[in-house]
Amino acid sequence: MHKKRSLDPGDSKEMVAARRRFLAAGHYQPIADAVARAVLAGLPAVASCLDAGCGEGYYLRRLAATADDGQSLALLGLDISKWAVLAAAKQDRRPNWVVGSNANLPVLTGTLDRVLCLFGFPVHAEFARVLKAGGELVQVDAGPGHLRELREIIYPRLKPERSGEAPTPAGFRHLGTETLGYSFALAGAEQIADLLTMTPHLYRASAEGRAKAAALTVLTLTVDVRLARFARDAD
Repeated sequence: MHKKRSLDPGDSKEMVAARRRFLAAGHYQPIADAVARAVLAGLPAVASCLDAGCGEGYYLRRLAATADDGQSLALLGLDISKWAVLAAAKQDRRPNWVVGSNANLPVLTGTLDRVLCLFGFPVHAEFARVLKAGGELVQVDAGPGHLRELREIIYPRLKPERSGEAPTPAGFRHLGTETLGYSFALAGAEQIADLLTMTPHLYRASAEGRAKAAALTVLTLTVDVRLARFARDAD
């Protein structure tokens, strides 16, 4: 949850810890693997990549582990939450980690080969500014079925599903969209609580909805995400 104009913006210490435990269990590893493949496809031997809204650094760590020895990859992770950046830096010091906002990236114009925005808040004008001509944005967003089982428990009714692909942002051309779907199971109230804590649903759900989730001991969930790739237009 990004709290604007807050003295402590972005995800709280508790949200970051919950996300770290959830991701370490491997539930989203297929997403991380798909992101790594998309980033590395056609990437120059010497390249730079920014994760805009990196959280505790899971996806950048997976990317670094996937790149082969012949790849020189400079990695920068940025998040508005100081707790997320601290957690990322403690786990892996190879990337550079910085507290900052997607609205004003601390990156020189036209210097990056890849920008990632995963379940985040894209600021496409800034992404276009920092990417080289022909550089690529890899964006992951939740599809209509994502975590539907949890949402059905905590909300009285679900919002109508949006149809169709999001428009191609200005300054980019659409290279393709991959749909990734699978199921996974959570066992134990602690794992279910971590999932709820790491998502915006914790704040959007009613007390009754949160109580229903807290009473669960097992939950099978659907992953439904869209991985879109966009190339930065030449000026």
